[in-house]
Amino acid sequence: MRRFVADVSRNLTTQRRRNSATCVLQHSTCSLFSSSQSQSSVVIPVRFLNTTSVDPSMASDYSGTPVTLDTINPKVLNCEYAVRGEIVTLAQNLQQELKENPGSRTFDEILYCNIGNPQSLGQQPITFFREVLALCDHPAILDRAETQGLFSADSIERAFQIFDQIPGRATGAYSHSQGIKGLRDTIASGIEARDGYPADPNDIFLTDGASPAVHMMMQLLIRSEKDGILCPIPQYPLYSASITLHGGTLVPYYLDEATGWGLEISELKNQLEAAKSKGISVRALVVINPGNPTGQVLSESNQQEIVDFCKKEKLVLLADEVYQENIYVPDKQFHSFKKVSRTMGYGEKDISLVSFQSVSKGYYGECGKRGGYMEITGFSPEVREQIYKMASVNLCSNISGQILASLVMSPPKVGDESYESYFAEKDAILSSLARRAKTLEAALNSLEGVTCNRAEGAMYLFPRIELPKKAIEAAKAANTAPDAFYARRLLDATGIVVVPGSGFRQVPGTWHFRCTILPQEDRIPAIVTRLTEFHKGFMDEFRD
Repeated sequence: MRRFVADVSRNLTTQRRRNSATCVLQHSTCSLFSSSQSQSSVVIPVRFLNTTSVDPSMASDYSGTPVTLDTINPKVLNCEYAVRGEIVTLAQNLQQELKENPGSRTFDEILYCNIGNPQSLGQQPITFFREVLALCDHPAILDRAETQGLFSADSIERAFQIFDQIPGRATGAYSHSQGIKGLRDTIASGIEARDGYPADPNDIFLTDGASPAVHMMMQLLIRSEKDGILCPIPQYPLYSASITLHGGTLVPYYLDEATGWGLEISELKNQLEAAKSKGISVRALVVINPGNPTGQVLSESNQQEIVDFCKKEKLVLLADEVYQENIYVPDKQFHSFKKVSRTMGYGEKDISLVSFQSVSKGYYGECGKRGGYMEITGFSPEVREQIYKMASVNLCSNISGQILASLVMSPPKVGDESYESYFAEKDAILSSLARRAKTLEAALNSLEGVTCNRAEGAMYLFPRIELPKKAIEAAKAANTAPDAFYARRLLDATGIVVVPGSGFRQVPGTWHFRCTILPQEDRIPAIVTRLTEFHKGFMDEFRD
């Protein structure tokens, strides 16, 4: 009975999606690119990342108000976040026009390949996780007879366990500022099972996704613009944005594209010394593994070099490990930096390490639930008190996200009623992502002037484009970066949304774009066809 209801629900959800897609497919729009060429997308300030255009004629209407661009915090003005930048705003406007102006486009839908948001692109949530969440949010049904037929026995049992741990036995109540103690116990056990080394629930801070945890650490470490954070280039814009907002200095280290986006210790040393020569006190090193936007997976030996570097230079190691479940090649596997450091014999007092995890990525893709955590080790009790104080300012993270974080780190086990269906769902998602990555990688490498390293992990490809000189000149005339120019033309011609590499920073003189592998597998051929046809036409148009 429970599986029947789940199947009916999924069929209804699928039908709704198809109906929604049909609404888009029946419409199209007028020209987008020609009306937006004057907009710059080299850097996109956060203030422009809304979904509606600001009419310049209305600016004078607010001249008498106390808040203007001249009086707001300049750190906000300087902050940039390309993942939801100008290209996405144009795509959203285009999608609206597709509904309002049918019949004037050669494509029928917008294909969002810009952001790691799996469920928005049709990925189904893990049944066990959602069953437990539903039961926790509506505990009145736990004791009803019909519940036994609608939910698995282990989801009911887990919900009872979690419900008893929640303060006031209510998901609408505040929790401890670090998160519910019982859930932190579960997560610590999951970390210990993953790494083979003990984990302390008191080291865990549950957060609304990984992003608030990153902001918290930047706020802790950055005292002024004289404090620097070593950050990979290309990088996920959260890091550059948070460093800017908290008044620090980003110290870039460049990943080596020629060696599969390798992280070279010599590069770290050179950039560290260059920063010191400018009076910058480097406080921490950010490492994203698996990589975003670059998709590489670090070798254990490379990780050992990084740990030694941080220990020697007395740097906090900020390990972004949110894609730890997303590994697609047989010759690579994920190792947490905590496991690596403990294997090397380094203990609590030898290295300061923060590991970030999120329920938004992996095979779960629960972005909207906003769950995640950071595990902090190697900090004194006095500093930990200050971290706790910062967490307390926000009271607590949301309870649904906390529950999901515990489920992600403690899924069904062999022998549980849900295990087979859970494993089948997980395997289907990860296997499909691996196939999509391989298909898109091959398609990109078949294009003239495009090279793309293999996607070893994460959810993205980051191909390099050798643009013709005429295209670069056209981009300059349009007051935009060349890869942003390409991305806008791609959107206008095909409805495919990608993020220009300039939004992630890159080696000067090189151009890239980030494309997710998340559109459902049956949509990948359409993306390949549209992209291939567009690229050929683009290169022919601007051929030198």
